[in-house]
Amino acid sequence: MPSRAQPERTNIAAELYLRSGAGAYGISAEQFSVILDEIQKKYIPAALPDQQAEFFGALRLEELALARACAVGNERAWEDFVQRYRQKLHAMAFHITREAVQAADLADSLFAELYGVSAQSSARHSKLLFYTGRGSLEGWLRTVMAQEFVNHYRRQKRTVSLEEQAEEGVQFVARVPEQVSNEDPRLAAVTDKALAELSSEDRFTLASYYLDGQTLAEIARELGIHESSVSRRLDRLSVGLRRRILAGLRDLGMSHAQAVEALETDVRDVNVNLRSSLAQDSDATTFSSRRAGDPGKSNDD
Repeated sequence: MPSRAQPERTNIAAELYLRSGAGAYGISAEQFSVILDEIQKKYIPAALPDQQAEFFGALRLEELALARACAVGNERAWEDFVQRYRQKLHAMAFHITREAVQAADLADSLFAELYGVSAQSSARHSKLLFYTGRGSLEGWLRTVMAQEFVNHYRRQKRTVSLEEQAEEGVQFVARVPEQVSNEDPRLAAVTDKALAELSSEDRFTLASYYLDGQTLAEIARELGIHESSVSRRLDRLSVGLRRRILAGLRDLGMSHAQAVEALETDVRDVNVNLRSSLAQDSDATTFSSRRAGDPGKSNDD
């Protein structure tokens, strides 16, 4: 007697393919199914059918199809990508560099990395292949651009210590790996614990800035504090989280060098629901209504 699981899986795959719009970019249903299988095997290899359906339903399917089509050089996909994101890339770059010429160079440099074809080789190696649809493509691009800036900074100032760079205001973010690697489960556990120990207001601040791309001024208005207070809080949280995670990894048996290397993993490859962790109790209206009498609010504002 034939199993019902295979027809159901086929129906789900067909529905996901239609929702993605991948056909408009020359990606066949079979090709898109392979892409989804690779993502599923990476994050939930032993998932039950219901878990698979929930996982796939949460993916940004249209953005995933666009990114993967761009990665293989589909012209229509690139036209759509340029129309949607080129201006945003330049805005992101200016937000990071605060200087127009440097911002243009940074945006153009990232665009070349995304396009994936260099003067030295005709083979395409696009970073868009690493986008898995688990978060917004815009948020993923923001992370990649920030790392591109860090990489450029390090190439220019190899003799400057990380502490000195931090004092100069460089925002260090997790790198996008050159190849898919197996993340250490200890990193996921320690990261999840460190985030859970933060106050709801601190989680909201991190989520707003790093995941949602809000400006300092926007976050300050929502929390009812000064913009400089938000900046100081982000600095404090970044340094504090890094120290907590490194200490936690060392407590679990890693050497300092291993712990630092583990932190080089892209935050989206850590097997922990970062957005859910940061979103807990992150309602700005809740903060605004309780600030006057909240004994647990931060002292940096």
